[in-house]
Amino acid sequence: MNEYMKETNEALLHTYNQFPVVLDHGEGAYLYDTEGKKYLDFAAGYAVSSLGYGNQELNEALKAQIDKLFHTSNLYYNTVCGKAAEDLKRITGMDRIFFTNSGGEAVEGTLKAARKYAYKKGTGRYEFIAMKESFHGRSFGALSVTGHDPYRAPFEPLVPGVSFAEYNDLDSVKALVTDKTCAIILEPLQGEGGINLATEEFMKGIRKLCDEEGILMICDEVQCGMGRTGSMFTWQSYGIRPDIMSMAKAIGNGIPVGAFAMTEEIAKYSLEPGDHGTTYGGNPLACTAVSKTIEIFEKKNLVAHVQELGAYLTEKLEELKSECDCVKAVKGKGLMQGIQVTKPLSEITKEALKEGLLIIGAGSDVIRFVPPLIIEKEHVDEMIRILKKVL
Repeated sequence: MNEYMKETNEALLHTYNQFPVVLDHGEGAYLYDTEGKKYLDFAAGYAVSSLGYGNQELNEALKAQIDKLFHTSNLYYNTVCGKAAEDLKRITGMDRIFFTNSGGEAVEGTLKAARKYAYKKGTGRYEFIAMKESFHGRSFGALSVTGHDPYRAPFEPLVPGVSFAEYNDLDSVKALVTDKTCAIILEPLQGEGGINLATEEFMKGIRKLCDEEGILMICDEVQCGMGRTGSMFTWQSYGIRPDIMSMAKAIGNGIPVGAFAMTEEIAKYSLEPGDHGTTYGGNPLACTAVSKTIEIFEKKNLVAHVQELGAYLTEKLEELKSECDCVKAVKGKGLMQGIQVTKPLSEITKEALKEGLLIIGAGSDVIRFVPPLIIEKEHVDEMIRILKKVL
């Protein structure tokens, strides 16, 4: 065990089972450890590093902002927060933005906004419907709407008033609706739950149900958002719009930043001064990362690139499925895909690491592929070559 691993193991709370690799730097779609070994990254820090590593345009913008100002209280305006919010409004089509520091915090904000809306409207509603196998974060509110019992069990009792429907089963959602239902929260593409893509019928059905029953629709786009599925946000591909949404991860390409957004109607009747806050949210450094990341996305037309590369990845994964008996299904969309396998995930990820490929699991039997969005076909080919060795 080298000095970095020893130091980390002795100082940090043990909440991660870490691989015996110490990463030092990155370039493009590759990471390098302290021994100089090169790794093709098809995990992107859990779908965070959308622009890959070493993007000089982003780096220079962040360095320039550090020399000016990287934190001040939200009691005062700064020069970049408003622009970052306008940029997010443009790409989401939403009306109001609140900056957070993480995806879990963004989800917390969506839940509070929904509850406050019901309170101000005097509806008496406070309950949530969430989806089985969902993942929304580790904090108490986010965990309360996470439909995965092993994550929840050690921390019960959680926030009350949450029931769980079957994903892609509209009737199971309808069966849970009561006059106390405040909002329905879902991921348009479930990540941690096993790369499960919502059907168009399901998404449009949820939107129609919410409209008919006076319920808010919340889309969690923390992982599947920001170009990853071939539209800037996955819900946009269904021709609907949620009332509230959460986002994080790729919107800052690794700088800790999240946000939740809402329509003007929800903003008018929800959070107001004293209801919600965050010390670091909307700080100048994070907002610089958001604006510059969006600028690079649009300049490179990464959404179109993901559509092309996503189709190529699907084609190659389907070929892999036809050649490898242990691959049972190809799942997902764009550059958020997975393969359902019969071999243990831990065995596959460890062997892939030895071969210079970083991959992660999703659910109990799915290998997840969420690479930087800048990858090219040769990176997909390299990944497939390594997978064939380890499957």
